[in-house]
Amino acid sequence: MIGSRLDGGRYNAAILLDRSRPSVLLFVSIVKAISEILALSLLGQGVLWLVAGSSRESNFVYKLFSAVTRPVMRLARMIMPRFVMDRHIWMVAVLLVFVVWILAGTHKLRLCVTAASDSPLCGQMVRTLEQRSGAR
Repeated sequence: MIGSRLDGGRYNAAILLDRSRPSVLLFVSIVKAISEILALSLLGQGVLWLVAGSSRESNFVYKLFSAVTRPVMRLARMIMPRFVMDRHIWMVAVLLVFVVWILAGTHKLRLCVTAASDSPLCGQMVRTLEQRSGAR
C-alpha cells in the first residue's frame, strides 16, 4: 500500500507527501516508468503509422501500441476543446507524457538527493550526481 488507512477507510494524503518514506519514492519511480513506456509506445505507434501506411489498422503491433496509448489519447481528447481536430490529439498526448515524465523525474531527483539517497531506486542517480559534482 502507498498510504496508511485512516478510520473510515480513507487514505492519508500526508503520508504520500512524506519524503522520508520509501513508498513515495517507489510511487514516483513507477509513475516515471509508466510515462517512459507510454512515450516509447507513442513513438513506436508513430513510426508504424509512417511505415505501414493504410494497412496499419490490420497490423498487430500497431494495434498493441494503440491499446497501450489509448488511455493517454482519451485523456488528451478530454482536456482539449472540441474544435481541436482528432488528428492533432497525438501532439497533446506526447506533451502530456513529456510533462509527467519531467515532473516525476525532478521529484525523484529531489527525493533521492534530500531523503532517500541510500535507496536502491536512487543508486545510479546519486552516483552520477556525485561524479559530476566531484569533477567540477
